[in-house]
Amino acid sequence: MDPGAEHDYRLNGLGVHTSAFQDPTRRNGGRVRVMIADDLPIFRDGLRKLIESQPGMCVAGESSVGAEVVRMVRELKPDILLLDLALPRHSGLQVLNDLAGLSSPVRTLVLAATVEESSILEAFYLGAYGVVLKASPRKVLLNSIRSVIAGQYWLDNESFPIVIEALRKSPPSQNGTTPGNGYGLTPSELKIVERVAYGSSNKEVGQEFSISERTVKHHLTNVFNKLGISSRVELAVFALERGLVNKG
Repeated sequence: MDPGAEHDYRLNGLGVHTSAFQDPTRRNGGRVRVMIADDLPIFRDGLRKLIESQPGMCVAGESSVGAEVVRMVRELKPDILLLDLALPRHSGLQVLNDLAGLSSPVRTLVLAATVEESSILEAFYLGAYGVVLKASPRKVLLNSIRSVIAGQYWLDNESFPIVIEALRKSPPSQNGTTPGNGYGLTPSELKIVERVAYGSSNKEVGQEFSISERTVKHHLTNVFNKLGISSRVELAVFALERGLVNKG
């Protein structure tokens, strides 16, 4: 690998090597096998052409369905998984959770449309090696892949301060949840639960926290899955009974 290129992308990445680093390309004849998981055919096509244009990379497979992504990763054993967080029905965070127990875990690089603290932090808690914005230049995406392959974690300039600030607030427990009995909910999810318990609509929650209604729905889906509930009313009752919000 060209030393100059390595220096270039390490300026954007964290430059922190993982403790269990092992170069995956050694078992693939020097080629990096990439799997693409995104629900937009045009975006997948662009990624495939970009990756196939690189001498040391190839596409091992692609999918738009979360559950299928998990199966294909287990069967194809790619080196890198480019994972869209907003996959329909089975989200990117759920895919990360399902892949956490693999004996030979794939190195996942999360593709995010926007920078959102809760999603980025939870992605790292669930084993992601990096987060890159989908609107990033081609060079940044390629550098993020090379960085992860080199055994480094990757954060772009927009995500880095969010993670640092979150780490300064309160350290997570070993399973990535907030201290205390938060039932596995992230701090952002707990805030949304509180607002829903007080009767706020998705639109009102989005306006209060400066996020889209779609993002609010995404967080609520994660909350429902974690708590094993299926409605806003049930969530409100659960939150009040378990002390997740003040009964006042």
